[in-house]
Amino acid sequence: MKSMFVVMNKELLDLARDRRTVLISLLMGPLLIVGLVVGMGSVMQKKFSTQMQKTLEVPVIGAEHAPNLVDWLRRSNIEPMPAPEDAAAAIAAQDEDVILRIAPDYADNWRRGKPALVEILHDSTRDDSRIPVTRVMAVLQGYGQQVGALRLLARGIDPAVGMPVMVAQTDLSTPSSQVGQALAFLPYFLIMSAFVGGAYLVIDATAGERERQSLEPLLATPASRAAIMSGKILAACVFGVFSLVLMLAAFKLAFWLAPGNTRVDVSLLAMSKLLLILAPTLLFGTSLLTVISASVKSVKEAQSYMSILFLLPMLPTFYLLISPVKNQLWMLAVPFLAQNQMIMKVLRGEPLGLQEWVFYLVVGLAIAGVLWFIAARMYHKERLAVSA
Repeated sequence: MKSMFVVMNKELLDLARDRRTVLISLLMGPLLIVGLVVGMGSVMQKKFSTQMQKTLEVPVIGAEHAPNLVDWLRRSNIEPMPAPEDAAAAIAAQDEDVILRIAPDYADNWRRGKPALVEILHDSTRDDSRIPVTRVMAVLQGYGQQVGALRLLARGIDPAVGMPVMVAQTDLSTPSSQVGQALAFLPYFLIMSAFVGGAYLVIDATAGERERQSLEPLLATPASRAAIMSGKILAACVFGVFSLVLMLAAFKLAFWLAPGNTRVDVSLLAMSKLLLILAPTLLFGTSLLTVISASVKSVKEAQSYMSILFLLPMLPTFYLLISPVKNQLWMLAVPFLAQNQMIMKVLRGEPLGLQEWVFYLVVGLAIAGVLWFIAARMYHKERLAVSA
């Protein structure tokens, strides 16, 4: 144990001498979190309020066929505009978000009491058109319901007859869960910060020292190679924990500064839960990087693996976006998916049971332990002491 702590102190002192690298490693993540949360929160709030409250200008094709409908649109804060010559081209070029097209036989069907066709032209793949389309759809549905009720009353029929079932929605989500849903991107940044938080130190402590030919004298000391390797991993974990603490502090500060996001639980207990969730990921990442650094011949070769490692935490996010699933206990045994689910529960203000904590920590530490054992075996190979 003494040898391990001596190696840890040596690695941390070596890292401290490179002040620029330390500052970049420690500050870039927190600054990015603050910028994302505050900046995106402000932009989303401004965009939402602007698109929902301002007068919406919508080109209308065939406005002369439905003067009453056009007047209803104006009263609903939607201003009908002249239609472009080519509606499809205008939508494709993003000149217009939504265009209404009133069928030529609208007036005839209207007088006969038949359904009159109104088309909403839009591109469903464009996120910026969702709010305008939703507004137009709601106004048209309101108009149709009102006209339908008046037609029934004119025939002496109670409009309630046409509504045999009244559907009501009760949203049981909490304010924290609503905000947590909007911040689905945050688990990736937190997991990435833990996964590669000690990457520079780990790569430099093994592949870098091997390249500088300073690893061989260290391995020649009476200290066991497992203790030397563990000291290097421990140093990376200490640096990574310090980096995570700064990241979570920035996370707390970001929600304190962000407009409208103060309902998120950023208490000391919640931040402590996030730190405990990310701890196995930090040990897993440093052990994996130690295995990689011990198997390559140079720092550049070790760094070339980083592009692949950066993709790994993205996989759960992509999977959940494509195929959302309910939380199940077995997910806590899958690296990165487990952290994603646990972090989202904390952000949404949902409780985590003792069974979930025990299962997650045991499996996470077991996976990290396997990688630590593999790294220890790599350090016992004689070719590790030989420079490339």
